[in-house]
Amino acid sequence: MTARAMAGEINEGSVPAYYREVYEAIRCRTDERVQAEVFQRLLQRADLSQAALNQIAENIDSTDGFLTKLSLYKALALIALAQQGKQPSPKLLENFIQKLPKPQLGEPRELNALRMQPAQDDVLNISQTLEKLLAKDTVQVELIPEKKGLFLKHVEYQVTSKRYKISVYRRYSDFDVFHEVLLQKFAYRVVPSLPPKRMLKGVLTSVSEREFIEGRRRALGRFINLVARHPFFSEDELVKTFLTFSGSDVQTRLRDTCKKTGDEFMTNRIATQAKDYLPADIQPQFATSRELIKNIHNSFHRLRDRAEKMAERSKENATDLLQFGRELSALGSDASALPALASSQSSWGTLRQSLKSLSVEFAVLSDKAAQQGRREQDDVVEKLHFFLDLLQSYRDLCERHEKGVLHEHQRALQKYSVMKRQMMSATVQSKEQASVEQLESRIVQQESAIQTMELRNYFSLFCLHQETQLIFSYLPITSDILGAFVNSQVQGHKEMGEVWNELQPKLGCLFGSNNGQKTPI
Repeated sequence: MTARAMAGEINEGSVPAYYREVYEAIRCRTDERVQAEVFQRLLQRADLSQAALNQIAENIDSTDGFLTKLSLYKALALIALAQQGKQPSPKLLENFIQKLPKPQLGEPRELNALRMQPAQDDVLNISQTLEKLLAKDTVQVELIPEKKGLFLKHVEYQVTSKRYKISVYRRYSDFDVFHEVLLQKFAYRVVPSLPPKRMLKGVLTSVSEREFIEGRRRALGRFINLVARHPFFSEDELVKTFLTFSGSDVQTRLRDTCKKTGDEFMTNRIATQAKDYLPADIQPQFATSRELIKNIHNSFHRLRDRAEKMAERSKENATDLLQFGRELSALGSDASALPALASSQSSWGTLRQSLKSLSVEFAVLSDKAAQQGRREQDDVVEKLHFFLDLLQSYRDLCERHEKGVLHEHQRALQKYSVMKRQMMSATVQSKEQASVEQLESRIVQQESAIQTMELRNYFSLFCLHQETQLIFSYLPITSDILGAFVNSQVQGHKEMGEVWNELQPKLGCLFGSNNGQKTPI
C-alpha cells in the first residue's frame, strides 16, 4: 500500500464523478474551497446519528471556516462508510482509497441550494426599491424652439439634471446617438426606445405638428429619466457625459467614451462567471416572468388608453362648458326689441339680463375642467406612459436575447458541426496535409467563438434576471398612479361642485319659486 493510502489521503485522479459533481454544486463561486457552514448543511442530508456526524466533523480539516477540495472528498467517503453502518474513521478509509464508496446525498443539482455566498458577492440581486430608483435623479426636458419664417424648422431641448445640478442643450440627434451607444454597451439591459423623429404618414390628419413635438418632448423626458434611474446606467460615464457635457460636439464625446470601454460583457467583472451565479431553474423562471410581465404590459396598455380618453373628455368638457356659457351670453346680449305679440307679462327681458351674466361662471367651470384634464394627463396618463415604456423595453430585451446572442450561438454550433463532418471526411479521404491542418485551425477558432458565445449567452441570462427584478421593483408605481387618479377626481369634483353651488342661487330669478325644479309641461 502506498504512503498516501496509509495516511488515508485521497488521490484526486481516483475520485468518482459523483464526488466532483457534489463539489461543483456546493463550492464557493469565487474560489475553490467549500464553506464550513455549507458542509454542515450537507451533513444534515446524510441521515446519520449525531454521534456519527460528530465523528466525521472531527476527522475533517477546516481552516478559517473553509474545506479544501480533498477535505470534502474525504468527508464524502466517511459519510458513505457511516451510511453503510461502519465506523467513519481515517483508518477504515485506508481500505477504500482505490474505490471510494458513494454517499447517499441526493442529486448534485439539488445541492446548489446549500451553497452560500457572502453578501458582498451577491451580485445577482439588485435590491432596489421604487423610492431608491426614483431618488437617483429627476431630469427635466423643456422645449426651446427656434422659429425661422412661418414654420418650426429646428427644435432644441434644455435638459436639466437634479442630481448634477446642471442644464445642457440637446437636439433630437444627440438623443439618437446616446440611444445608439447605450444599446452598443448595454445590449443585455432594458434600454428604452426613442420616440420617432418625424410624424408618421397619416398622423398629420389627427395630430398637429406642435402636438407631435410636445408628445415627443414628453417621450424624451420619460426616456432619459428611465435611463438616469437605472441601477447600472446611472453610474456609467455615458449617462454622466450626456447630462453634463456642454461642449460643442456631444455626439463625438459619447462615441469616443463607448469605444474606450467596450460593451458590458467586456467590462463586467463577473461576465465570464455568470453561469455560476444563475439558479439551476433559470430558464423556467425566465419563461414564467416573461409571461407575467407580458400580461401586466397588456393590462397597463388598456389602462393607459382609458385614462387618455378620460383626460380628453375633461378637456372636451372644458370646451363645451365655455361654449355653453358663450351661447348663454349671446342669448342674453340680443338687443332685439320684443314684438308686440309678446305678452306684457313676459319676463324675457329680465331673464335675458340674467343669462348674460352667467358666462362668467361657465368660464370658471371651463377652467376647472381644463385643470382636471391637465392633472389627469400629467399625473396619471404620463405615469402610465412611463411604466409602459419600461415594460416595452423589457419585451424588446427578451427579443434581443432570443434573436441575438441565443440565435448566434445556435448558428455557431451548426457551423461547428459542419466543420467537424468536413474534417472527418477529409481524414477518411486522406486529403493534403495542408488542407487538413487549415480545417483543424478553423475548427479551433470556431470552438473558441462558441465558448465566447456560450459565456455571452449566460451573461445575457444573468442580466435578464436582474432586469426582471427591476421591473418588479417598479411595480409599486401602480399605487402612485391609482392614488394620483383618485386624488385628481376628488379635487376636480370638489372644485367643480363649489362653482356649481355658487352658481345655483344666482339662478333664482330664472326659476322663480321653483328654484330650478322641473315645471310640468
